[in-house]
Amino acid sequence: MISTRGRYALRVLVDLAEQGTDDFVPLNEIAERQGISVKYLEIILKTLVQNGLLKGHRGKGGGYKLTRKPEDYTVGEILELTEGTLSTVACLAPGAEECPRKEQCRTLPMWKRFDDMVHDFFFGMTIRDLMEKPI
Repeated sequence: MISTRGRYALRVLVDLAEQGTDDFVPLNEIAERQGISVKYLEIILKTLVQNGLLKGHRGKGGGYKLTRKPEDYTVGEILELTEGTLSTVACLAPGAEECPRKEQCRTLPMWKRFDDMVHDFFFGMTIRDLMEKPI
């Protein structure tokens, strides 16, 4: 399940992209437009800034802005950053220890196929896509 953290991060990036400005957008304006508390939004934005998806500036004229074009952000990278792995089962998560039942597991191919579909879906969609067309 995708938590509010991942969903709100996507909403914020779309919001900033839709502003169409290179200026910093104040946090309180984003929070008001999106109906998200400033306090919770600060936590999410801190992660996005620390990982280079946003640039933040404090003080007069401060706020947040994108570091790339909307088409250069994939939904998958944002969700993995905010949610962690999108793997449906532990044995397919990045860095997971190899399962001793891997060779006999009748369900592993199904999980792998499902994970591939989820990956392709989210990594094949950008912030620009979310701005421009219904999914």
